[in-house]
Amino acid sequence: MRNYQADNNMKAMKKGDKVFFYHSVAERRIVGIVEVVREHYPDPSDESGRFGMVDFKTVKALKTPVTLELIKTDERLQHLALVRQSRLSVMPIDDVSWRILCALGGTSA
Repeated sequence: MRNYQADNNMKAMKKGDKVFFYHSVAERRIVGIVEVVREHYPDPSDESGRFGMVDFKTVKALKTPVTLELIKTDERLQHLALVRQSRLSVMPIDDVSWRILCALGGTSA
């Protein structure tokens, strides 16, 4: 199943943007940081032609993965869409939350 909101969030990504790499199925945790190297383009596996994809390169792994459970218990992060929509794995993150999540993961922004 594809998600329109996630696709729209990917359309907003620009080359050079840093992005958290989040495992959204079983683990539900942020495990690293990646960088956009190719902006939104059509997904060749989507027969409808509606959805696209973005290409990334690895920047670094987090020293400590940041779990969804931890994010949900941190009062500073309660405004994130991830707290309300835990299956939505593509969403914007504000600068303050980015720094908090990096610190929780044991890395610098």
